[in-house]
Amino acid sequence: MDQESHSNGNGKPQVIPANGENSATTGSEMLTTRQGHPVYDNQNTRTVGNRGPVTMENYHFLEKMSHFDRERIPERVVHARGAGAHGYFESYGTVGGEPVAKYTRAKVFQNTEKRTPVFVRFSSVIHGGHSPETLRDPRGFAVKMYTEDGNWDLVGNNLKVFFIRDAMKFPDLVHAFKPDPVTNIQDGERIFDFISNTPEALHMITFLFSPWGIPANYRQMQGSGVNTYKWVNAEGEAVLVKYHWEPLQGIRNLTQQQAEEIQGKNFNHATQDLYEAIEKGEFPQWELCVQIMADGEHPELDFDPLDDTKLWPKEQFPFLPVGKMTLDRNPVNYFAEVEQVAFGTGVLVDGLDFSDDKMLQGRTFAYSDTQRYRVGTNYLQLPINAPKRAVASNQRDGQMAYRQDIVEGLNPHVNYEPSTMGGLKEAPRNGREHTPMYQAALVREKISRQNNFQQAGETYRNFEDWERDDLINNLVNTLAPAKKHIQEKMIELFTQCDEDYGRRFAEGLKASESKVIDAGPIGTTDTHKAVEQAESVSREANPY
Repeated sequence: MDQESHSNGNGKPQVIPANGENSATTGSEMLTTRQGHPVYDNQNTRTVGNRGPVTMENYHFLEKMSHFDRERIPERVVHARGAGAHGYFESYGTVGGEPVAKYTRAKVFQNTEKRTPVFVRFSSVIHGGHSPETLRDPRGFAVKMYTEDGNWDLVGNNLKVFFIRDAMKFPDLVHAFKPDPVTNIQDGERIFDFISNTPEALHMITFLFSPWGIPANYRQMQGSGVNTYKWVNAEGEAVLVKYHWEPLQGIRNLTQQQAEEIQGKNFNHATQDLYEAIEKGEFPQWELCVQIMADGEHPELDFDPLDDTKLWPKEQFPFLPVGKMTLDRNPVNYFAEVEQVAFGTGVLVDGLDFSDDKMLQGRTFAYSDTQRYRVGTNYLQLPINAPKRAVASNQRDGQMAYRQDIVEGLNPHVNYEPSTMGGLKEAPRNGREHTPMYQAALVREKISRQNNFQQAGETYRNFEDWERDDLINNLVNTLAPAKKHIQEKMIELFTQCDEDYGRRFAEGLKASESKVIDAGPIGTTDTHKAVEQAESVSREANPY
């Protein structure tokens, strides 16, 4: 099988310096400055006498400290807390017993003898870079495939649906779930103030407040592309597709109480679990499945197939395996790889295409735009983001450009196209272009088939008893301190999903009236008691 070498022969990853030279050729492990100067003393600054003062000519010290001051980049607005690993994807070459070429010409799915290198980043959505991995939050599941046709990013979550169906509402959604801008504390009342006015979110809320909102770890959680995409074959014919990563390790979730107990012992448990499993050679694997639907509006369905708040029923659109992913190598440097890796929903290869999914269209701008701000204009030159195939473009310069996409033998003076003087030329097509037809007025409207409650109710009924119990408990604990009109609205909405759902939630709220439940992070209780406890149980200390 073809596979890019990641090892130096002893099973350990080989680190290749940025200049492309193998470190073994230098014949030394000598410490240097960023300019390559040998460092003879890394313990002491240069001072007037051994007590100082320090002089301004300490170049090594100034370089070291000024870089340290700048060694963090802005963390992601969402998905800040993350872990990652390298691995490979193997295609089955078929889908539903048929050659995959019937549906897509994407080369990554055709060759069963090739391993495509991948990097995967798992994350939590709302909270900061060092937040506990036990918090109730959707988990990100982003896969970068370094294919022979360039990079393909499949950017999704562990849950298969989302809160909203139009990207216009994404900043509002995130603001509602982020900490209060005054107190800097996450507040369930703010969250459900937004949700009570956004009934399309009820399906996602039903998942999020159940044990599915706290996966046990990254290895044993599902992944989903969430958005609807298209596959395009050699004739330019398209089908709608949904992507699903199914863990071969099984699926495990936590209740709120279990998560709080784990958090008291280890707030990095999921990152540690992933890292140690790979180090021990217990490589996690996921099977990639797709659901396929004919391209079109599908008026026979009671939902719009482009609506991200909906599941496509498995009975009508079965999960069809197309390949398997294995993660077998940990990062050498967390910052260079996990933190600086940059994904975008618009990063598609030939044979994959966009649908008219409103969330997908909005994400395609937002994701790559935020990476240019967060990492820099030339973020695609970083090794973790650069494709494995040669890059040849007319894009030049910009902050931190450390190479130009110049092809040997072509005219370096020509950075435009078309040209008759030896510049780059357009690539030949691999198949017919997909050309969907549009004929409609330009409007600003909601989709016509919203059906906000049916699937949320079905999901509630499909839960096991312990999952429903945890769901109701978490909703009650979060909404008990909320204003009465928000509580009443949520009773109304949950009842429209399922009568038992609304009744149990209302009964839980009624029972909670005799208790003191504090406002605070979603699903938690006794937040003020924890504040008081920190002072009352602590031991007084004398100043020194």
